[in-house]
Amino acid sequence: MEISRVFYGGVVSMNDGQDNSDRYVQYAIEKGVNYFDVAPSYGDAQEKLGNSLKPYRKDVYLACKTLQRTGDAAKREMEESFRLLHTDYFDVYQMHALSTVEDVEKAFGKSGAMEAMIRAKEEGMVRNLGITCHSEEAALRALALYDFGTVLFPMNWGLHLGKGFGDQIRTLAKEKGFGLLGMKALIHRAWADVSERQASGYPKSWCRPIIDNDRLAIAAMKYALSLGVTSIVPPGNFRHFSFAVEHIDECLSNPLTPDDVGYLKEELEKIEGMYFF
Repeated sequence: MEISRVFYGGVVSMNDGQDNSDRYVQYAIEKGVNYFDVAPSYGDAQEKLGNSLKPYRKDVYLACKTLQRTGDAAKREMEESFRLLHTDYFDVYQMHALSTVEDVEKAFGKSGAMEAMIRAKEEGMVRNLGITCHSEEAALRALALYDFGTVLFPMNWGLHLGKGFGDQIRTLAKEKGFGLLGMKALIHRAWADVSERQASGYPKSWCRPIIDNDRLAIAAMKYALSLGVTSIVPPGNFRHFSFAVEHIDECLSNPLTPDDVGYLKEELEKIEGMYFF
């Protein structure tokens, strides 16, 4: 698949009403975004995004996910996702939020979710299989068991600069050739507390996004691209999604510089210890 360098995360459509979801999706289509990703755990996002995508379904790639780890439950969740998203196939279907090696083993066990996912692929209901992870250990174990087509993983400037987080995944992506989809590229740090999150104006973002600092945001996007990501998914609000869409060409035309890295390192010193996991 040839996908846009920024893709649409379904959380953007969540809890904002159908009219806004329609407007967001129309904007995305007009800007050349052709990859849309959603999950059952994203509130009403499947319903809203499914309605918004009706006029465009044949022209876009649609990715969905399951949090279920047993085959029967994963099959039921997939069928409900088909209904809500008004489609009879997914371009990518992902094992969502693998967090531990034990989690991976359960999904790959007898009558596990992977059996249902592989069967769906064999029957043409799913064209590619992927995983989403916040754990490098879990991702590496899953990739040792199956050649997934995509990996959705945090490719964040702070985590990578501070901890080298994601290095093993990006190295494996070069070796195996799977699509490396970068989440958390525009994340600044963890929320200090619940009240900060609620007062921020970005309650749908699980971590604090970069706010009111275009230089930092652009450097962060460049950094993610320098790590080899195929495409970036911004935080779950329209402001950050549209920012990424409007600035992606600039980031591609003017790649990461030593000055950008120096600026990111200065910022990292200010938030040291406030990683988002």
